[in-house]
Amino acid sequence: MVKKKTMKLPHPDKAVIAQSKIVDYLLSLTHPYGRSKARFFIQCGFSSEDWPKLEKALRKHPIEHDVRERIKTPFGVKFIVEGPLNTPKGKTANLRSIWFIETGEEIPQFVTAYPLQWRER
Repeated sequence: MVKKKTMKLPHPDKAVIAQSKIVDYLLSLTHPYGRSKARFFIQCGFSSEDWPKLEKALRKHPIEHDVRERIKTPFGVKFIVEGPLNTPKGKTANLRSIWFIETGEEIPQFVTAYPLQWRER
């Protein structure tokens, strides 16, 4: 049996997550594309008033879990990370987070995150 090689997101300690991605997108009930994600994250106990809690959880995600898929594009490399995310309401969400490293750069940029499934802990 051949063991599948695992990899982590490169330089997760240097990852950039824009405050606006969290407050104006993932936690915005009025954003046209983010509002369904906002309903989920708010139901889990995250809030725009205390947005650093979600930022901290998102920063830990690629440190704690392996890259599931690495996709080369003409502009750089997209990394898909999947795994559980602990939430303030004591739920565990199985989350997919997407990160991007531009060609010629080393620092991952947060793109988005969304639930795959979730359950009571």
